Amino acid sequence: MSTAQELEQAIGKDVYDVEGHKVGTVANLYASDLSGMPEWVTVRTGLFGTKESFVPLTGAHTEQDGLHVGAPKDLIKDAPRIDDQGHLSEAEAAELYRHYSLPAAMPGRDQTGRNAQNADGRMAGQDAAMQGKGMRGEVDQDLAGQESMVRSEERLRAGTETVETGRVRLRKHVVTEEQQITVPVSHEEVHVTREPVAEGTDRGGKIAEEDREVVLHEERPVVAKETVAVERVGLETEKVREEQQISDTVRKEQIDVEDESGGKHRK
Repeated sequence: MSTAQELEQAIGKDVYDVEGHKVGTVANLYASDLSGMPEWVTVRTGLFGTKESFVPLTGAHTEQDGLHVGAPKDLIKDAPRIDDQGHLSEAEAAELYRHYSLPAAMPGRDQTGRNAQNADGRMAGQDAAMQGKGMRGEVDQDLAGQESMVRSEERLRAGTETVETGRVRLRKHVVTEEQQITVPVSHEEVHVTREPVAEGTDRGGKIAEEDREVVLHEERPVVAKETVAVERVGLETEKVREEQQISDTVRKEQIDVEDESGGKHRK
């Protein structure tokens, strides 16, 4: 298991289950009231990290990519929903122990989360329990006069979601306009022509009145309409990348150290 300092440095980093699957990110550490050592970690899960699950640190260890815990992903996501209020009650702790099938004594595990057995088939936790009577005094003596607490802070983590911002439609309507085109036309005109008749070529007839008609023709423009396709209009979308600044208020804990002489130190 990693040291308390290594676990504190893992806050905000990724969390991986016993099989190496990413579960979420480290939110807070919960330390034992007795020993002051971290025993639980809250993991932010969900699409935007809105859910937090308590995970035991038994068998957990830190690596460069984040914190590796000894529980499977499904078990972590189905953990009892307990509000991150800074302290676990006895009832809440007992509920978590039952969920992860851990006794309150939390026997030791290897780094993969599986229970380690000795050559004689006994559990490593049982050996520790048998030796606990002799070690308890030494541990208590080493921890005498030492108190510690874990300082936590909130950090902004941003994500994106796709939302509908509007709709664009293609709509076709009809407009009228005047057009003028030039059409070549022709018509017939009458011209009077006279030419002399040679004497003796034609005998004159009787003098009388006579009418002759000539039919005149002309071309007139005729208008016809036809519908033809002139262009195709379509819509296509393009994704444009940009950067936006977001801000929010975050909280962080500060630890004050006060001594009997009135001195005060802040961390």
